Order: sequence, then structure tokens, then C-alpha cells
Amino acid sequence: MMMTKKILLVDDEKDQVYVIQKAFEKLFSNEYHIISAYSGKECISILEKSTPDIIILDLMMPEMNGWEVFDKIKAHNMWKTVPIIILTARTDGFAEHAAGSIADDFIKKPVDVTELKSRIDHLLRKKKRINLQS
Repeated sequence: MMMTKKILLVDDEKDQVYVIQKAFEKLFSNEYHIISAYSGKECISILEKSTPDIIILDLMMPEMNGWEVFDKIKAHNMWKTVPIIILTARTDGFAEHAAGSIADDFIKKPVDVTELKSRIDHLLRKKKRINLQS
């Protein structure tokens, strides 16, 4: 039996979180379980209790933005190998380039759930291969 993978979804837009969460529950509940955080602070506090298999991280959030959260995650020994997909509504070239070069992947809002799932699957397979090699 396959274990469900934990996705930590970090986005201050509650509607966005709800839509992704409900779609994953309906379509992929046997594969994935989404834990949601509505702020960078909440994300860090969840990580202190449990490490997810992958993180989907919004860039534009109040208080602690996605870049700051990203830096905190990558600086922490327990979390630095967790793949991160940047989720953004920004469409400028800088956000795309930065997210694409430092994060494992990025996806634009509005999110296509099947596209998001295929990117998650790809990153988790890649991580598994790397772990097997080391």
C-alpha cells in the first residue's frame, strides 16, 4: 500500500488554499494530503512539528513574504532538502527567473490542479532518485 505524501501549502489567500485542497481531496486523496498554512509564521510553526514531503509556497504574503520563508527553510538542516514549488500571481520576468532558478519549480496562479500534481510527482520522483544515489 502506498503512503500518502504530505504537501504543505502556504498561501495567505484562503480561497486559493480551499480550491487546491478540495481538488486534491477529490482527485488525489489516496496519494496526497494537504496541510495548509496561511502565513510564513504559520508555515515555520508547522515545520517545527512535522516535515512535509513537498512545500508549495506563495511569494506575496503579509508580514513574512515567500522569499523570507524560503530562506528560513533552506537554512534549516531538517528542511533544506524538502522540494519547494513557488506559487505566484506575479507575471514579471524577475519573479519567474528568480523562482525558477532558486526554487525546485514554480507555477503561476490561477493554478491548474492537474499541472500542479504532475509537477509535484516529478519533483518527488527526482528527490527519491537523488536519495537512492546518496
